[in-house]
Amino acid sequence: MGTQTGLRLEQRGDGNYYRVILHIGSTLVPISDDIVEELRTHIALTPDQFFPIFVNKVGYSSYLQEQIRREVQNTGDLTPQMSVIQQFFRQE
Repeated sequence: MGTQTGLRLEQRGDGNYYRVILHIGSTLVPISDDIVEELRTHIALTPDQFFPIFVNKVGYSSYLQEQIRREVQNTGDLTPQMSVIQQFFRQE
């Protein structure tokens, strides 16, 4: 089984304490409902504008923020990754 790279979001559904989980490579980070709702208010921004907001809201420690930035950097272009994450929040 290979390790996935990049950032991706997983929707868990209403029966779970955290309905949304962020995958940073093989690391899982739960995202609270209030943060999900707040991020939704920013989905009209460009990916470059959305990224720092996403990092600050989801990255509740400087270590986690650095992990998010590093994962995006290691996997290439920021725009496609943030576009997929913004689309997730549009549909969630």
